[in-house]
Amino acid sequence: MTDASTTPAGSDRKLRRKLRTVLWVLLIAAIVLAIWGIASRLVARSDLRKRTVQDASTSVVTVKAQLSGAGDELVLPGIVQAYIEASVYARTNGYLKSWYTDIGSRVRKGQLLAEIDTPEVDRQLDQAKADHNTALANLALSRTTNVRWQQLLATQSVSQQDADEKAGDAAAKDATAQSAAQNVARLNDLESFKRVVAPFDGVITARNTDIGALINAGQSTGTELFRIADTGKLRIYAQVPEAYAGSTRTGLKAQLHFAEHPGKTYDVEAIRTSNALDPTARTLQVELQLDNRDREVFPGAYTEVHFKLPSSAQTMRLPANTLLFRAAGLQVATVDGDGKIKLKNITQGRDFGKTIEVLDGIDQNDAVVVNPPDSITDGLPVRVAPPPARKQANNQ
Repeated sequence: MTDASTTPAGSDRKLRRKLRTVLWVLLIAAIVLAIWGIASRLVARSDLRKRTVQDASTSVVTVKAQLSGAGDELVLPGIVQAYIEASVYARTNGYLKSWYTDIGSRVRKGQLLAEIDTPEVDRQLDQAKADHNTALANLALSRTTNVRWQQLLATQSVSQQDADEKAGDAAAKDATAQSAAQNVARLNDLESFKRVVAPFDGVITARNTDIGALINAGQSTGTELFRIADTGKLRIYAQVPEAYAGSTRTGLKAQLHFAEHPGKTYDVEAIRTSNALDPTARTLQVELQLDNRDREVFPGAYTEVHFKLPSSAQTMRLPANTLLFRAAGLQVATVDGDGKIKLKNITQGRDFGKTIEVLDGIDQNDAVVVNPPDSITDGLPVRVAPPPARKQANNQ
């Protein structure tokens, strides 16, 4: 008998079965590829959606409230002034004849700074001296006349009325002579004011005149000739807020920091306070003194005064750049467990400059947003970014 597989019909069936198998394999492969492509697209789309949502959300940096240490430090701006400083004005009118000291010159008390030429005062003094001499001459004659009339009165050669008139005239002439003498003394004093001298030991910090300049006496009409300052000791003034006024007393320790002397501090202490708050600023003026015998610090410099306040109970502190000033009051933005913003009202205590004291409204575990934008609102989804890495001191 003949094998069916060897017949032409059997060969065709066998070929068709192989073709069907190949087609099924190709179909299955196509379906698998289609499913894989669709699945990968869905996964990619999901990842893109997640990244888009994540990128669209606001990125924030958070901090947690810190507990205060045993003692507080209050940093305030300070004004540096010379221990003694005065403007030197002329006390007489004239023209500047010469000056002998310029800015930066160190002078002693009574040292001559300038001379003023005063021709009008000179003539007035000469006239006053002549008037005084005339008054003395009239007084001498009046006294002689009075003595003679008193003698004539003793012999009843003249009346009592006439003798009293001569005695009164002598007394009037005596008063006129005294008045003329005082006028001479006054003009002598004006003459002495031609010499402008230093009122105390110090350094000349300004010269506002020159030879030939018109000099007018007094502060209201005249121009400041020189300014002199004693810089061997300096006064530092700071305005302490009302919240710390009760802790600020004489003897309170502080340190001064100057930008022109980086890394160097100057130890000072409060020597007096105004013992009254400024009704406008609600601050207490505090004076500190600095020994400046080496003249390292200049009057007029800006300084930071670091007060060492007495220790108090521990309280929570937040950086000042976490605050939001809203109509609802002072707020901070916190991030809850779902990554959403929750605004909280706080009660502020003392202000330490870079940090503030928080009395109520948050706890130590709250994640508080640093530098929150003005547009931040309740329920806003955010992404908490890691805090920036701090650079090591050795820059490694």
